[in-house]
Amino acid sequence: MTEHVYKTIEITGSSGSSIEDAVQTAVERAGDSLHNLRWFEVTDIRGQLDGARVNYWQVTVKLGLTLDQDA
Repeated sequence: MTEHVYKTIEITGSSGSSIEDAVQTAVERAGDSLHNLRWFEVTDIRGQLDGARVNYWQVTVKLGLTLDQDA
């Protein structure tokens, strides 16, 4: 079994429609420039209000990725 070493980063995604979309936005954007993404953990959820209605979601996620191994 190969031993892995993980790096974690924390990013925040946003969406006007849902918490799930905010997470997906964050993960997809991270995937554009990072590789070996393995897991995520939601660490914070915030929202912007317009009167008594939720107008916007911000979700902070911790991403885990495996570091490249030397060949």
